[in-house]
Amino acid sequence: MRSTGTVAELVQHQWGDHRPALKHGPTVLTHHQVVEGAAARAALLADLLPRGGEPHLGVLLDNTPEFPLWLSAAALAGAAVAGINPTRRGPELARDILHTEAAVLITERAHLPLLADLELPGVRVLVTDTEAYAALLAPYAGARPGDARLAPVGPGSRMLLYFTSGSTGAPKAAICTQGRLAGAGASLAGHFGVRPTDTHYICMPMFHGNAVLADWAPALAAGAAIALRPRFSASAFLDDVRGYGATYFTYVGRAVQYLLATPERPDDRDHPLRLGFGTEAGAVDAARFRERFGVRLVEGYGSSEGGAAIQHAPGTPPGAIGRAAPGDDLAVVDPESGEERPPARFGPGGRLLNGDEAIGELVNRGPTPFEGYWRNPAADAERARRGWYWTGDLFYRDADGFLYFAGRTDDRLRVDSENLAAATIENILARWEESAAAAVYAVPDPVTGDQVMAALALRAGEPFDPAAFAAFLSAQPDLGTKMAPRFVRILDRMPVTATNKIHRVALRREGFRCPDPVWWDRDGDGACVLLDAEGLTGLLEQYEEHGRAL
Repeated sequence: MRSTGTVAELVQHQWGDHRPALKHGPTVLTHHQVVEGAAARAALLADLLPRGGEPHLGVLLDNTPEFPLWLSAAALAGAAVAGINPTRRGPELARDILHTEAAVLITERAHLPLLADLELPGVRVLVTDTEAYAALLAPYAGARPGDARLAPVGPGSRMLLYFTSGSTGAPKAAICTQGRLAGAGASLAGHFGVRPTDTHYICMPMFHGNAVLADWAPALAAGAAIALRPRFSASAFLDDVRGYGATYFTYVGRAVQYLLATPERPDDRDHPLRLGFGTEAGAVDAARFRERFGVRLVEGYGSSEGGAAIQHAPGTPPGAIGRAAPGDDLAVVDPESGEERPPARFGPGGRLLNGDEAIGELVNRGPTPFEGYWRNPAADAERARRGWYWTGDLFYRDADGFLYFAGRTDDRLRVDSENLAAATIENILARWEESAAAAVYAVPDPVTGDQVMAALALRAGEPFDPAAFAAFLSAQPDLGTKMAPRFVRILDRMPVTATNKIHRVALRREGFRCPDPVWWDRDGDGACVLLDAEGLTGLLEQYEEHGRAL
């Protein structure tokens, strides 16, 4: 295990190491070639970024070799990478890029349509898979690590600006320094016994903190190799694992469920994979995964902010995530008073008996590695109230200190590992001429996370036209790929509270089992059908199969 205080030092340690380090299709780069490429890009970046500005670059790429090369380059140069989410659209995408003050944006031809017609003043766009890019980079081929720096490099140097969605407003860019990223990599590498001979399969998107913090960083810390899949593919997963000799992977959201949905094969256990690490697989599907593929899945809890972490520990009960990570003083408290909640009590089958008193918000009362959000002091203050770090997530704790996830404290939705803001989707739905009022809220996904449900009150006398609604959604440039409602409830009037606010609690409580007509995007292709008794029965069977409560 390499002991270091910065990511730059980890990158520099690769110099002279001619073992395979980066695999992508037929391309194989050695550790030495990776640091050579990173040094060249660091030198180019030093010439491109304007003096006096923030040393930030945006990266809008799939998982190609250019992504980790630019991460390494930024570390060497003392710059920060803003991971740009390609599922964002239009003005929302432009806002993300401009908010980070990135004067250079690294992208590829496949994503150029996303940038068409966007106003990005002061941003230079480099397109990696072009002759112009190769020509621009060529003069820097002889650079060595440390030759070009935009700012002094130390543990406190900004390294990542990774977006994390909140309940309202635009996504926030969480700051991660070189010291924290290097420390996270070393911690996970030690915890999971990562060896220099391992290969980490990175199939989760690198614009997301999971792939960088939990996959790339521990490989870098241990001197292991990485293998890249541009985008997650369940059907290609095992072939990739075998071809690359992968031993470790990370996952978020429904990835595990997609893998379990592939046809079973006699050679499902014929592979070198030994461990998967991630979130939201669920105890039932983790057991199915191990039974079918012979691979242990370890569930964890953490975020790009780094304010609190839960680690799986020996003896962790089914359904629990684990205990507080070393150094964290985690507590489940009342969100209003801050008083600690009593331990959970369980009945037959592990059913929670005292949810009303046991469930509260998870806070970290000890020293926290939370490093703030970029240019968002209000969000910083909200996270760090009373000197504690408030996660914004609901948990309960059993008598032995094991922690169980119970939901979110606000109107966030988590769809396929992406946190979405209800208000953003509501603002889009408000544009539909037939809608008089709209409310967006989460209903549980049958397997993990949430699905988007919308309640619509239509203008007087207007029937709901599912085809027109689908056409409207497809025409919205800022509707991200995971924002479209899976369920649409049609009401005569929107339920409101005594203060005339939309009664979201009532809407969430009823979900799609309500007296009003509910239209259902059954196949996830935008075409809605009426949710009839037969469809409802089939849905409820899916929830029962995966042990998910409504």
